[in-house]
Amino acid sequence: MMLPPQVFRSHNRARTALEAMKLRLKDGERVRPHGPDGLTARLMMLTVAFTLLVAAMILGPSAASFQDRWLRDRLQAAELASVGVEALPYSAVEDATAEQLLTIGGVQSVVVGEQGVRRLLLQAPNLPRAPELIDLRNRSTWTRTIDPWKTLFGHPDRSLRVQATPRYRSGELIEILAPAQPLKQELRTFILNSLFVSVLIALVAGALLWLGLFYLVLQPLRRVTRSIERFAADPEGEVDEPSDRHDEIGRVERELARMQEEVRQSLRARARLVALGEAVAKINHDLRNMLTSAQMASERLSTSSDPLVTKALPRLERALGRAAALARNVLEYGKSEEPAPERHRLLLARAVAAAGEDAGLDPDGVALVTDLPSRFVVSADPDQLHRILVNLMRNARQAIEGQPEHERGEIRVSADEENGYAVIRIADNGPGIPDRLAERLFEAFVSGSKSDGTGLGLTISRELAANHGGDLRLLATGPDGAVFELRLPQSETRVPANHDPALAEPSERLQAEL
Repeated sequence: MMLPPQVFRSHNRARTALEAMKLRLKDGERVRPHGPDGLTARLMMLTVAFTLLVAAMILGPSAASFQDRWLRDRLQAAELASVGVEALPYSAVEDATAEQLLTIGGVQSVVVGEQGVRRLLLQAPNLPRAPELIDLRNRSTWTRTIDPWKTLFGHPDRSLRVQATPRYRSGELIEILAPAQPLKQELRTFILNSLFVSVLIALVAGALLWLGLFYLVLQPLRRVTRSIERFAADPEGEVDEPSDRHDEIGRVERELARMQEEVRQSLRARARLVALGEAVAKINHDLRNMLTSAQMASERLSTSSDPLVTKALPRLERALGRAAALARNVLEYGKSEEPAPERHRLLLARAVAAAGEDAGLDPDGVALVTDLPSRFVVSADPDQLHRILVNLMRNARQAIEGQPEHERGEIRVSADEENGYAVIRIADNGPGIPDRLAERLFEAFVSGSKSDGTGLGLTISRELAANHGGDLRLLATGPDGAVFELRLPQSETRVPANHDPALAEPSERLQAEL
């Protein structure tokens, strides 16, 4: 009875699949959506951070606009006061009247510039500190942004010299001198009020945004996460029905439900395959014992002088040999992966000659022809390379001999080096491989010849090539024969001091295996 390779390769993996998922949950891989590492907490922190950032971005320009308005109001009052002073005869004004005008305008001095002449209309008092110039006519955005903070954190005796273009009178310049302390007090009050309002608005907007994300995204994700955790803990338990949403979350829920059902069916099928594989392994073991007994009996029959026994004995021995090889190959294929190759530098000519001898090639039958560069060396595991070459040569020989009338058979082996790889080509003049088998040739239990092979040789050979970091593929096929290409990386390897670089004779174990 032939079974797919999954019966054997999943034997040990399927037993521990559910236990591994449960252990991962016990080891702390369960998602904690309410903890500091949960998505909810991270989204909350991002919302708070972005809210404060938006408040700061709003507060800076607002403070700059407030200071500009305050200064322009003082300039407007001073400009009106200057018009009143100039309206008097000879621009004369008493000190009490000037002080009253200055108090009303909130300034300490007014200067008017016209046609390059600066005129002091209202005299400023003596100041403890030199005033700081603010020219509203030409100011950069950066200066406009940092001026309010300089006012807010400046010296209490700080004064401001503000210059601007007149709006209600002729002239090129109007300049005022004003104390910074009143501006500082009003600016502080404005910033505190604006900060409160900005933070309140940003928090309300952030909270509404977070609530929307919570109900639209976080809550469905929690439901999906809980479904995954329950499924990992108990795949045979109930599965949550997906919602009827038509967005990405709904698609995720439906795809998750579908995948969970597929995994459940796969686990059930794998459990059945494991049980079947155990039964086949036991049957295979008993069958091999029976075949061994039958082979021993056939050896005793070889001494018989009965002509009927002598005639039937070769077919009986061949049938028993094929049955034993089938049982051995199936059991060997069902074991774990091939061991890692122990790579050495080998002379390819000697490896090919040894493999051709074990594959049954004979100058009088199917001959081996080599076309190899002188002293061509490959880096490979000796036993595994031997198995690959024997499988390919033996399959080619059987295909050639299986033809009803075949000419002198020939298997040609050539090699060269391409981009750091040793490229070995095995070509024959047989009937080729049918198109219906060419695409599935390297699958398990697919045989390209008419012999009673197991169909595992090429599968194992490609696996051995892949373990080396290379590949085995069917390069060409047709009525004139088939060509296989084996690629092996030419990496530098250590050669033991007592190791003969020529391929040694294959061991008895290897011969029995092949």
